[in-house]
Amino acid sequence: MNKVIIKNAVLGILLFGSASFVTAQTSVKKSPDMQVAQEQVNPAIEALKKQVEANPKDNNALVNLAVAYQEGKDWTNALETWKKVTTALPDWAPAYYSEGYVYQSLKDVPNATSSYQKYISLVKPEELEASKANLAYAHFFVAYSQFETNKEEAKKNISKSLEYDATNADAIKLKEALDK
Repeated sequence: MNKVIIKNAVLGILLFGSASFVTAQTSVKKSPDMQVAQEQVNPAIEALKKQVEANPKDNNALVNLAVAYQEGKDWTNALETWKKVTTALPDWAPAYYSEGYVYQSLKDVPNATSSYQKYISLVKPEELEASKANLAYAHFFVAYSQFETNKEEAKKNISKSLEYDATNADAIKLKEALDK
């Protein structure tokens, strides 16, 4: 037991010390002979930002920028950029799926649910086969978010989710919970 307490104390000191170290380093002015902890500049993101700035109507660059932010887990910039994509391409379903994913990553369940519902509504019949995995997840998330407030709608969404992916263990468990 003493080993666990000592281990936790050392871990706490290391974490506390490293947090102070990062804070201290980010407040120091840069000089050529000092290494300063700072956000790393992503050259791909910088290039895409310049491309979008040079041609704001380049939707491919805008989508690629949103994806780059999302892959880097820069949720604030990802969300801002996906909103620009949905404004430029209001009928393009994948943008709403990605927007939902970002909201979900930000723990904003109501907006994630809304974005996933918009995605579901915009998938065209000819896109169904290619979109099955995303549709299964979107319906699952919506059902999960409705579990406490609207069981009938949750049941419809979980049934659709399982229609697209009958092997999803989480969806099967949610369906069982809804059927109780």
